[in-house]
Amino acid sequence: MAVANWSPALSIVRLNSITEDTPFLICDLETIERRYRELTELIPGLAVFFAMKSNSSGPVLRQVHGLGGSFEVASVAEMRMAAAAGGAPADMLYSNPVKAPDQIAEAAAAGLYRFAFDSEAELRKIAAHAPGASVYARLRVDDHTSLFPLSRKFGVSVQAAGDLLLLASELGLVPYGLTFHVGSQCTNPMAWEGALDQCGTVMRRLLRAGVRLHMLNIGGGFPARYTAPVPDLSLIAAVIGNALGHLPYQPPLLAAEPGRYLVAESGVLAATVIGVDQRDGERWVYLDVGGYNGMMEAVQTGGRWHFPLLTSRPDHFRAETAPTTVTGPSCDSSDTLFYGAALPANLELGDRVYIGTAGAYTSAYASSFNGFPVPQLLYVGDREAVPGRHDHPTLVDAPVAVAV
Repeated sequence: MAVANWSPALSIVRLNSITEDTPFLICDLETIERRYRELTELIPGLAVFFAMKSNSSGPVLRQVHGLGGSFEVASVAEMRMAAAAGGAPADMLYSNPVKAPDQIAEAAAAGLYRFAFDSEAELRKIAAHAPGASVYARLRVDDHTSLFPLSRKFGVSVQAAGDLLLLASELGLVPYGLTFHVGSQCTNPMAWEGALDQCGTVMRRLLRAGVRLHMLNIGGGFPARYTAPVPDLSLIAAVIGNALGHLPYQPPLLAAEPGRYLVAESGVLAATVIGVDQRDGERWVYLDVGGYNGMMEAVQTGGRWHFPLLTSRPDHFRAETAPTTVTGPSCDSSDTLFYGAALPANLELGDRVYIGTAGAYTSAYASSFNGFPVPQLLYVGDREAVPGRHDHPTLVDAPVAVAV
């Protein structure tokens, strides 16, 4: 069981001392700070626009804002949440390539002026509902080395991106920049090189037409550490830095939209064993948390996404292990998280299972399907939170801060 990336602030001793009912998701905010500083130090001059769809809880958003980051939003609801955490709409990026007309208008009225697009229809929609806005084209890039490819739904070709950015000027919009996404949890550093090479092609064409772009947005995809090895961020940063050097010019704003990279390793999801059984010679463990109330990515990948696992048992590291199918509490038979997980063979009813690297796309996905509760949100490391000050205040001066 790989536990090397477990936050020291969320040790088994500390987790076992928490008396809150499971499921709960506990987040170490100082881990977010470490990851943020690592990213901005390795890619100098980088402006961070947190992909808040990965974790939109108040303390997390305030942490990012306090570090100097802004937000990438996909809806006006996210824009409002980011604003409640201190962000100004004018500092945000609206990177959802397809938006409802009323959402565009509301965002523009609030002061948000930068919008992504990947089609002529979207460009004309923005021109109609946010006249004079700045727009950036989303390129379709090779994302086959990511766990979650995104290019089938989003992105345009190099040729189309150039055509559309020139059309933007004719429509009274500002051709502002380019963006791309190499796919969520990308494990190939060279994916960024290929994408930036495509950006360079568009930039050269526009430069010949007299258009210089203001922003180059390298998107997200930076991998978090689960159990499978991933390339170190320093390697990805070196590839990006080298590729930037081959562009025809350096746009004034170099942006990125990290989500999983910043928050995944900050979180541990705690669940309780509610059943243990043998089915056709296979050991099954049932938890009070499953795909629908926090672990949807495990279900989406058919159990191929291996999260680090620990348990509350005092003999966890000494006990004999047994391959285990780990499943959720709902009546949906597809609500199964892990296959062949190495868990203590003596794991029993009432023990806890701790799922590490669970800070991203867990609480954001959670629902109360089948009547099972979403995880309670707990935090450590939030030194500035004041009870009653925010929509999700935390309790300070306590061993564990609890969202109430």
